[in-house]
Amino acid sequence: MTDIVKETISMKDGRTIVLETGLLAKQADGSAIVRVKDTMLLATVVISNEIKNETNFFPLTVDYREKYSAGGKIPGGFIKREGRPSNEEILTMRLVDRVIRPTFPEWFKKEIQIMISLLSYDQTVLPDGLAGLAASTALSVAGVPFHGPISEIRIIRLKGKFIINPSLDQLKEADIDMIVGASSNSIIMIEGEMKEIKESEFLESIMMAHEAIKPQIEAQIRLSNKLSLSKKYHFFDEDKESINEKENESFKKKLFSFSYEKIDKIYSNFLDKKTRSIQEKIILNNFKKNYLTEKEIEKKEVIIDQFYEKIKKKVTRSFLLKKGIRLDGRTNKQIRSIYSIVDYLPGVHGSALFSRGETQSLTTVTLGSSLDANRINNVIMENQEKFYLHYNFPPFSTGEIRFLRGVSRREVGHGNLAQRALKNVIPNNPYTIRVVSDILESNGSSSMATVCASSLALMDAGIPIKNPVSGIAMGLFMENEQKIIISDIIGEEDHFGDIDLKITGTKYGITACQMDVKKIQGLTYDLLNEILMQALEGRIFILKKMLETLPKYRKKMKPNTPKIYTFNIPKDFIGSVIGTGGKVIQEIQSCTNTNILIEEKGEFGYIEIIGKDDQKIEKAIDRIKQIAFVPELGKVYKAKVKSIKDFGAFVEISKGVEGLLHISEIGWKRLKNIKEELDIGDIIDVKFMGMDEKNKKMKLSRKVLLPRPGKKNEN
Repeated sequence: MTDIVKETISMKDGRTIVLETGLLAKQADGSAIVRVKDTMLLATVVISNEIKNETNFFPLTVDYREKYSAGGKIPGGFIKREGRPSNEEILTMRLVDRVIRPTFPEWFKKEIQIMISLLSYDQTVLPDGLAGLAASTALSVAGVPFHGPISEIRIIRLKGKFIINPSLDQLKEADIDMIVGASSNSIIMIEGEMKEIKESEFLESIMMAHEAIKPQIEAQIRLSNKLSLSKKYHFFDEDKESINEKENESFKKKLFSFSYEKIDKIYSNFLDKKTRSIQEKIILNNFKKNYLTEKEIEKKEVIIDQFYEKIKKKVTRSFLLKKGIRLDGRTNKQIRSIYSIVDYLPGVHGSALFSRGETQSLTTVTLGSSLDANRINNVIMENQEKFYLHYNFPPFSTGEIRFLRGVSRREVGHGNLAQRALKNVIPNNPYTIRVVSDILESNGSSSMATVCASSLALMDAGIPIKNPVSGIAMGLFMENEQKIIISDIIGEEDHFGDIDLKITGTKYGITACQMDVKKIQGLTYDLLNEILMQALEGRIFILKKMLETLPKYRKKMKPNTPKIYTFNIPKDFIGSVIGTGGKVIQEIQSCTNTNILIEEKGEFGYIEIIGKDDQKIEKAIDRIKQIAFVPELGKVYKAKVKSIKDFGAFVEISKGVEGLLHISEIGWKRLKNIKEELDIGDIIDVKFMGMDEKNKKMKLSRKVLLPRPGKKNEN
């Protein structure tokens, strides 16, 4: 029988998290189950046998998938099996990758694949807050040499109270929603959205999250201590790595001697990104040409390229930490030049071009009906997003050539950050709003440029957003006792820095954030607060620049914007409005050039009419209201006499809506023949007196509107 090893974590709300290994996926190098109630995730780790020195990045792959069976569902569509990952799964992969990647030592070059699967879901806890814990536990039991364990949690604030790893229902009313990843002594990753909170509230949330993470790390250590982890030594052949390092040392010394001062000189000229990049390549190519044979270039090129990056990093950090100078000549708090215009594209519903330095976003807003909502149907939720944002990062934005293989994880992640930054300032309205940001030029902070451009584009489209949102990317460089916080970072500062903090907000507070820590030691809460205060100063500066372009949203939408009118009818009339085989509604749409959506909601039918001609929309509204006519109690209607019987007259109070005007309600005098008072085709006033409870027919009266003989009119 397999030996199952378990550890339990007690949460303050009475729930427990169970960590387990030893039963499932035993041929993986490491595997672990994380369970909260009936929500279960399986994480596996497999490490390659060979060292991967031929790449310039750490060969880590994180995959997260949700099994439809976990939620008792069958996949939709023609092919009844799980397909490519959804956006929600991709976002979870990124969350885990961003907290795990910085914990690996620089010398570790073996390929690692982490796979996480949602096996069971019970709706009491969202699984994305447990995925990081599952991955770290699998790495720990595998004995992989990393600076862990770590963990991640989801934290929300609901009615002033913090909740760890909430349910989907709790999430809907929260004013703070964050996923925080950390080691035992340092925050590593933050991702979240807020409803215009203060910096002090932001810090409090992180501190609460870190306190909840620490017991999860301790449980992983206890679990690892129960296992025999001697197998970890096969992951790294120290002797072989040492020999490789000695062989490469001479190349590194030559390259350093040849290039350091040359790079320093280039950077001292404060060149633009493209020119600087060309000059860097010339130096490297000259070194290869003068000091290496063709065989050496072929064999050692990747290693030399890697070391050249380290030299560039050393020069960049020296400029900042020792000279207080940035590669573009700015001071640490200085924002790059900003240029923005709105209504740039005349044929769209809203547009804005926003440039900050060498980063540029062209953003459009398109307004549609409920039929255009983004439908989400996965294991966790079934939902319709009426506001969504797409971010595109084409290769020409960085002067590169690469194959286009669909939307990248990075594009999904940056688009999601910008969407979360704006979603809580979008008012309730009948429109579906699609925002698309195309990055035309990029040198850092493109997601924050997207937020700024999107705010302006929404205002240009006439959307009455509560408050405009701006965004800024912050950096931090630390070395020994030296540190410098920099605002509005460029690409090299992001790549070579210790922290990348993107933060968005209105003049009243923070709406979203994303932080990645690359150097996991040294970030204190006081230092984080200092970064937040400098970010606030930068955000407000950028916001003022934006409002110089467009101070307030347009009062009128563009002429080509579709108009939407919504109203309710009693659900009993839905069938009549649609007609047999859709005949009635199709005829209305055809003659009014509109699109009509009907949806049953409770006791009513929700009608949405969308078109571009106000008069034709009014015509469609009138047609539907005639079909679904419901008289108002006590209201007087102009009625046409349609037919006469011995007991009364049938009158039409709306098109197609007839009721009986009883002979006793025609007038005050007793009638022997109705034609004494009325004839077919006459137009008369009648008052709706209610519905007869017995036969459910209308009660109409003309008599109550006429003066009573001998008395004043009592109506």
